[in-house]
Amino acid sequence: MSEQHIPNKHYFTIGEVSTLCSIKPHVLRYWEQEFAELKPVRRRGQRRYYTRLEVQLVRRIKDLLYDKGFTISGARQQLKMENNSAPEMNSEAVVEQIDQAIAELNKVLDTLVVD
Repeated sequence: MSEQHIPNKHYFTIGEVSTLCSIKPHVLRYWEQEFAELKPVRRRGQRRYYTRLEVQLVRRIKDLLYDKGFTISGARQQLKMENNSAPEMNSEAVVEQIDQAIAELNKVLDTLVVD
């Protein structure tokens, strides 16, 4: 069974993540204890709400554990290595990207606004 496309929304319940990633909710709760990067926001009655990035992380963890045969410890180390090898941006580069995004959004806004 192929995994579903991740809808374009901010937060996902544990049930939605379970369906999107083909993982049982109790497995997700266990992985939260094992992987420090997986920390869903808790709201209303301690319900878990996962971000889109966390859904992608769950899929990556699943791939490492189920498809690649990593142990929990090995998957943790692999994720750490992947995060450390990601290119870091200095604050000037971040500000420049934000400025570019703002300029692009302003162009879109200008095309949408009817005089």
